[in-house]
Amino acid sequence: MTVKYRPFRRRHDRPDPKRHLWVLSLLAPGFGLLPSQLVLHTGAPVFWWIEPIIILIVIPVLDRIFGDDGTNPRDEDYESLSNDRYYRWCTYLFLPIQLIALLISAYLWAGDELSVVDKLGLAVTMGFMAGIGINAAHELGHRVERLERWLAKIALAQSGYGHFYVEHNRGHHTRVATPEDPASARLGESLWQFLPRSIIGGYRSAVHLEQERLHRKELRWWSSHNNILQAWAMTLVLFGALLAVFGPAILPYLLIQALIGAALLETVNYIEHYGLLRRRLPNGRWARCAPTDSWNSDRLLTNLVLFHLQRHSDHHASPGRRYQTLRSSEEAPQLPAGYATMIVLAAAPPLWRRVMDPRVLAHYDGDITRANIAPRKRDRILAAHNQPATARP
Repeated sequence: MTVKYRPFRRRHDRPDPKRHLWVLSLLAPGFGLLPSQLVLHTGAPVFWWIEPIIILIVIPVLDRIFGDDGTNPRDEDYESLSNDRYYRWCTYLFLPIQLIALLISAYLWAGDELSVVDKLGLAVTMGFMAGIGINAAHELGHRVERLERWLAKIALAQSGYGHFYVEHNRGHHTRVATPEDPASARLGESLWQFLPRSIIGGYRSAVHLEQERLHRKELRWWSSHNNILQAWAMTLVLFGALLAVFGPAILPYLLIQALIGAALLETVNYIEHYGLLRRRLPNGRWARCAPTDSWNSDRLLTNLVLFHLQRHSDHHASPGRRYQTLRSSEEAPQLPAGYATMIVLAAAPPLWRRVMDPRVLAHYDGDITRANIAPRKRDRILAAHNQPATARP
């Protein structure tokens, strides 16, 4: 299949006209530093909740204002963009800001100055920051450089979701948009049905994949080479150090923010492949992942904040590409809005189905049997589209 990509509209022969806008990717951890100062200077406790306010309200509005990017890097600029270390430092700098924000939050959780509600708001803010931190880890974890892979595990420490490092790279990218992938949502499956399936299934898959890798290398599970144990150890060290310094009173808030971070990641997983199914080859195997197997969104602002995560179709078709080189293809199915807006829609299943189910059907030219349908709802969905219950993709 030939994939069509639009080239950049060039400005003064620059390979990336968005180059200096990528510092906006540091907004998420940056806002984690601000709550105490904003409350101190304004007296408004609502700022303890600043991160969900920015992500769920402000960014969707700004996405509508700024609209789509609509531009792509040229093939001849790929090497120079990939090797430009400026883009790497945008991901590297996420980590120290993230950890400093968590340290300040732990200090505030341990004190008596804040009410329980204010501390809870701060925990939710840290949770949203942790979820976006997983996205930074996602970008770093795909790289072959040893430093960046270690930084990916450090970025996952705040959320305690270290097994994502294994499952995403070796599990999700292999099985994406198939019924075997716990992180690919099925047509008719609500977010609340998807979350436990993806969380539990992703954990089991990560453990199985790492066991197989260690066995091939003739290493035991309890080995310093175990990627999952390495990542989990970083969480234990981080949480243990914070508890030792600030006391056990901060533990509930650490756990709340970690849970929210993981839930935010899995909600994005739900959005990225909802209802999409890869094509079967004549030999029964799944076809190579194509841009048509991931939902895409080219909203400019959210892509800057999330390191081009919304150009998800190209990420799965070409997982080796760094974020600054990802392209938006014309063949990819398009979301009606950016991820921030879609997260809100996903939380309301009837609204989500009203918006997304017709788009899944349109993507497959009206043939619902080509979709990845939730098994328990398969017969009902097929019947609703005048298809026999035995129909299979």
